[in-house]
Amino acid sequence: MTREYLKKATLTAKSDTSETKKIVREILDDIADGGDAAALAYAKKFDQYDGEIILSPKTIKAASALVPERLKQDIQFSHANVRRFAEAQRGTIKDFEVEIVPGFVAGQRAIPVNAAGCYVPGGRYSHIASAIMTVTTAKVAGCKNIVACSPPRPGVGIAPAIIYAAHLCGADRILAMGGVQGVAAMTYGLFGLPKANILVGPGNQFVAEAKRMLFGRVGIDMIAGPTDSLVLADKTADPVMVAADLVGQAEHGYNSPVWLVTDDRALAEAVMRLVPNLIADLPAVNRDSAAAAWRDYAEVILCADREEMAATSDDYAPEHLTVQADDLNWWLGRLSCYGSLFLGEETTVAFGDKASGTNHVLPTSGAASYTGGLSVHKYLKIVTWQRATREGARPVAEVTARIARLEGMEGHARTADIRLQKYFPDEVFDLTAEG
Repeated sequence: MTREYLKKATLTAKSDTSETKKIVREILDDIADGGDAAALAYAKKFDQYDGEIILSPKTIKAASALVPERLKQDIQFSHANVRRFAEAQRGTIKDFEVEIVPGFVAGQRAIPVNAAGCYVPGGRYSHIASAIMTVTTAKVAGCKNIVACSPPRPGVGIAPAIIYAAHLCGADRILAMGGVQGVAAMTYGLFGLPKANILVGPGNQFVAEAKRMLFGRVGIDMIAGPTDSLVLADKTADPVMVAADLVGQAEHGYNSPVWLVTDDRALAEAVMRLVPNLIADLPAVNRDSAAAAWRDYAEVILCADREEMAATSDDYAPEHLTVQADDLNWWLGRLSCYGSLFLGEETTVAFGDKASGTNHVLPTSGAASYTGGLSVHKYLKIVTWQRATREGARPVAEVTARIARLEGMEGHARTADIRLQKYFPDEVFDLTAEG
């Protein structure tokens, strides 16, 4: 493969997390021992908030009244799209049963977990869309208890739009608590909450580490790192559009990688000229993050042809993958490693992030090579069952006994033997491993 790096990253999104791990472990241990009081102490320290923790219906109603009508309509539009897509996803998982051999039936059931804890970031950005993405999918999956958790602003509380979105999408309770303490409260069932069976939603490095440490005790959607995006573009692409899409994702954070992969040198050079100016034109609050991400983490890669471009993309396994190139159906069939795919300049990652219906909680740091993003499937336990007549159990029992003995598991073999002896007392079976 003859990749040429016209721009090479000087840093990677992976960093030393030893100090983060130490801090998170201490907080989790303190809250596990100290319960509600310990969580409240951390909330006062980190959130600088000592107001209502579990929002009352009155508080939710008051906060919703503060949301402008146009924003309410936009949230409703996004919620409807996410719900529609999630309902279609749910329809792909069916309960079924099948006769394996005559008289022996096995089946599958999809059972939603009881309690879902949905973390909604609310620091530098108020992630209204994260409330929509996480709560809506849990509701469509059929979870009976859905908690939305979001960090309150010092002395103020959760942003009203987040409260409105979480309530609209089906949150049963809203927890005003951020960071590790919020994740711990949902996991341990503090403040009268049901203990979460699964934790979902994006967060900072402390939230991500808390989820990693708690995995096993609870399920999680994924271990998330900094968001990343890759654009595949050929000579037909509009360089201004490509540059804008790269900058739009770089503003997530100083360590959010963005990559351009192309087989057209002129396009690559044009994009590299455009990006700094687009970053300089951002509001100050976004500019520094985008500039650092472009300077330290971005790459521009020149490939020989579209096959090499696709192979490069699959190697990177990006969270977000945009194709601005000819023959979109070829790319759809060829590409295999991505969290979410955006085909053609008429769509963009921001559409998926906010309102188009597909989920924006996606695998980062190359995890798209083995997993997809958040969906109704994450909230479902796919379990199996079986039932048999005595005649149906007969061949299965014979084979089970012989395989178990070959493996040296005599106790297993005898559970098959005893059934054959009871159901067919007049017959002789060869149940030895050797045959």
